Amino acid sequence: MPSLLYCSKPLAMVSLLLIAALCHLGSCNGGGRGDRITKLPGQPEVSFGQYSGYIGVDGKGSRALFYYFVEAELDPISKPLVLWLNGGPGCSSLGVGAFSENGPFRPSGQVLVKNEYSWNKEANVIYLETPAGVGYSYSADAAYYQGVNDKMTAMDNMVFMQRWLEKFPQYKGRELYIAGESYAGHYIPQLAEVMVEFNKNEKIFNLKGLALGNPVLEFTTDFNSRAEYFWSHGLISDSTYRIFTSVCNYSQYVSEYYGGSLSPLCARVMNQVTRETSRFVDKYDVTLDVCLASVLSQSMILSPHRHVGQRIDVCIEDETVNYLNRKDVQEALHAKLIGVKNWAVCSSVLQYELLNLQIPTINIVGSLVKSGIRVLVYSGDQDSVIPLTGSRTLVQNLAHDLGLKTSTPYRVWFEGKQVGGWTQVYGDMLSFATIRGASHEAPFSQPKRSLVLYRAFLQGRPLPENFS
Repeated sequence: MPSLLYCSKPLAMVSLLLIAALCHLGSCNGGGRGDRITKLPGQPEVSFGQYSGYIGVDGKGSRALFYYFVEAELDPISKPLVLWLNGGPGCSSLGVGAFSENGPFRPSGQVLVKNEYSWNKEANVIYLETPAGVGYSYSADAAYYQGVNDKMTAMDNMVFMQRWLEKFPQYKGRELYIAGESYAGHYIPQLAEVMVEFNKNEKIFNLKGLALGNPVLEFTTDFNSRAEYFWSHGLISDSTYRIFTSVCNYSQYVSEYYGGSLSPLCARVMNQVTRETSRFVDKYDVTLDVCLASVLSQSMILSPHRHVGQRIDVCIEDETVNYLNRKDVQEALHAKLIGVKNWAVCSSVLQYELLNLQIPTINIVGSLVKSGIRVLVYSGDQDSVIPLTGSRTLVQNLAHDLGLKTSTPYRVWFEGKQVGGWTQVYGDMLSFATIRGASHEAPFSQPKRSLVLYRAFLQGRPLPENFS
C-alpha cells in the first residue's frame, strides 16, 4: 500500500516539471470560443455566458478533465473567479455542485429551472469533474484509475487551472477563490499549496481565499465528533455513546474497514450504532425528510456500510442523472462518455486510495493562512457525518497554534430577519461559520443562507450582524 505520509516538496517539484512540459502545447486557444454553450436543452433564457469542455492534463492527450463554466450574471469582467470542487472522493462537481447545489439551473423533468440563489450572482464559477474517471472526465488508459491518490489529484487539478487560464486569458490575474465541500477538504488545501509553490517561480494564480464546507481536515477529530453529535441529537442512547467513544470509535472503524481488517468488536459496536440511528435517517441531514441521490452520493464514501444491499433507496428517480445522460445534453455540453456507459454522480471506475482520509490537511490550511490566503471553514449544522463540533475545534486549535486572536467573538449572523447561523473570526485571515438548518451539502438545503455566507466571504466583509 502506498505511503500515507503527505510530502509537499516532491509534489510541488513534480508539478513544476509537468507544467513546464505542458505550457506550450497546442490545446491553449484564447477565449475558449470552441467550448461556448449555445444553449442547454430546456434552459430558460439567460444573459450570461456558459462554456464546457475538456482540458488535457497529462501531455499525451490521453487524460482530460471536464469542466462547466458559468460567467457572472452581471458585470463578469469585475467579478472574481471561483473554482468549485465536490468531494467523494470521486464524485461530480457538475452533477452535485452545478445542478443540485449552487449552479444557475436545476433539472426538473425535461427542462431546467433557474436557481435564484446561484453563486454566479457573485462570481464567475468553474465546476470541475475531478479526478479523471469522474463524470465526463476520463483517462484513455484505464490503468490510471487504479490507486489514484491525493497527490495525483492535486497535480492534475493544478495543471487544469494553469491550462484553463491559457484557454481563457481574460481571467489571468483575476482574483481566484477555491470553494467546495466534504472530501474537498483534502482536494482544496493540497491544490492551493501547489499553486503557492508554483507562484514562487511564475506568478499565474492570484489565489485569495478558500471556502471549505463540512470538510474532512483531520481524520480523527472530524470522524470521532460524530459520536457526540449522535448522542446530543438523540440518535443514540447513553450506553451506546459510551461504547462508541471507548470500545471502538468511528475513526478506528473506518481505518479497519478500509484497511480490510474489520474486527468483530468494532463490527458489533457499529451494528449497535446503526440499529439506534436507523437506516431511515439521513446522516447528512438528520432533520430533513428528503432524498436526492446526486446530493447524497458524494458523502456515502465517508460512511462505509458492511451490508450495502440492505440500504433502502427511497429515491424514485434522480433528475440530474437523467438529464446528464441525455444525448442532446451531452452534445450541448461538448461531453462524451469514454470507458463508461453512463454518466454517474460518483465514479464506478475510479479506485481511490481511501486511506488518504487519514492524511491531515489542517496543517496545510495553517501554512496557507500564514502565506496570506484567507480561509473560511463553514458547517451545515444538521450534518452528522462531518459535524460542526469537530470543524470548530480544529479551527480554534489552528488559530491558537498560529497565534491568531479572536477578532469577532462567537455570535449569530442573519439572513434577512432570521438567524442564518453562528460565526467566529480569528485575526483577518481565518474564520468559522455555521449555516443554520443546513445539511452536509449546505447550498442544496439552505441556498439563500449559503449565498449570504458566500457573498460576505468573497467581499471580505463580516457576516450580517443585524436584521435586513
